[in-house]
Amino acid sequence: MDLPLPSYPAPPPFIVSMPTRQTTPLVFASPHSGRNYPPEFLDSARLDPQSLRRSEDSFVDELFSGAPDAGAPLLAATFARAYCDPNREPWELDPAMFEGELPPWVNTTSARVGAGLGTLARVVATGEAIYRHKLPFSEAEHRVESYWKPYHQELSALLSGTRAGFGTCLLIDCHSMPGQSCGGRGTAPDFVLGDAHGTACSSRVTQAVELALMHMGYSVRRNDPYAGGYVTRHYGRPRDGIHALQIEVARNLYMDESLFIRGARFNAVQANLRMLVAELAAAAPGLLRV
Repeated sequence: MDLPLPSYPAPPPFIVSMPTRQTTPLVFASPHSGRNYPPEFLDSARLDPQSLRRSEDSFVDELFSGAPDAGAPLLAATFARAYCDPNREPWELDPAMFEGELPPWVNTTSARVGAGLGTLARVVATGEAIYRHKLPFSEAEHRVESYWKPYHQELSALLSGTRAGFGTCLLIDCHSMPGQSCGGRGTAPDFVLGDAHGTACSSRVTQAVELALMHMGYSVRRNDPYAGGYVTRHYGRPRDGIHALQIEVARNLYMDESLFIRGARFNAVQANLRMLVAELAAAAPGLLRV
């Protein structure tokens, strides 16, 4: 099954689905569900388009599409994670990927860079190297300036506007994980909730989401193996009135991971998440009270 290529000119770096009126201090974001793979990127890759999709959080924006109906905005990146990762610092780069030396202010030593998963990833999620040749630093500058920064400028605006309007804000950062993503420790959960070990959002929020999902029959784990990435840790500042919770959904719940198509249970999972969104939207003001 070949990856359908977008028509050009390329789409904007993100899409915001706004409610008719925002009625809850919630903002939803899907940074990794983008499916825009620029032709020049595909030309530079040693992997076929299907292999590049292994880094996608496929259909996550659709799973959480009930957010506007519940009174909350939904921000979704359109660009592929393998092309530029908005859940990283803007300049987490692997020097081995680039021609010449990188500027001294670039973060070349983070654990994410070491794993090949920086702002411009060296490998896809399954470990295969992406590129045929080294890249010029100007390519990183282009992707950060044209994709990473616009996405975060919009996310920052949504969060600050929500906090200004409601006095507080909760960001739900929406992701998916491989169906067997438990680090080899027992049965893989259906959901992993990441709140940076309690530092990124109120424990009342994490507990409320956990209980809601468990009541729906799902297995849930906290912060293991995903405690939250750059977005959760950067924006989650409860003392400043902004909370952030990362939700990881196991892909085998809702899709065929090898074919990148919606699975038989997609509609059921989407309906359950629509219920979760509605319940959280109603409860958010109380959960975020000081």
